[in-house]
Formats: sequence, structure tokens, C-alpha cells
Amino acid sequence: MGTIQIRDVPDATERTLKARAEREGKSLTAYVRDLLNEEASSPTLDEVMDKIATDEPIAYDPDFVRETLREGCR
Repeated sequence: MGTIQIRDVPDATERTLKARAEREGKSLTAYVRDLLNEEASSPTLDEVMDKIATDEPIAYDPDFVRETLREGCR
């Protein structure tokens, strides 16, 4: 597992993060680690758009879509 050290964090930011960590019953390290894990697991808009651009187009039949929507509304 890697190590990240962050310097020059404003005092107000540190206080806010510590307070949020306390409210969740976590250490500051655990709280920030969870934030980083959440950020890393969510694709950015650019990543999503790149994926969409490289995906094969899906052929569909408009009648099939209408019928599927009708069946889903029942």
C-alpha cells in the first residue's frame, strides 16, 4: 500500500476535515483515505466520454423499444 504526504494544507481545511472525521468516528487518516478511495473509484466526465466514444454503437429497433417501455410501465 502506498503512502501520500500532503503539505501546506490550510489550518481551516485541516480543522474542517478533523471535525468531519470525528463526526464519523474516524481518524483523520481514515477519513481522508476514504475520500481519496471514493474519488479514485469514480470516473471523471472525460473518462466517461472517452469510453462512450470508443464503444460500438448499439443497433436498436424503435418498435422493440416502445414495446419494452410499455411492458415496463405495467
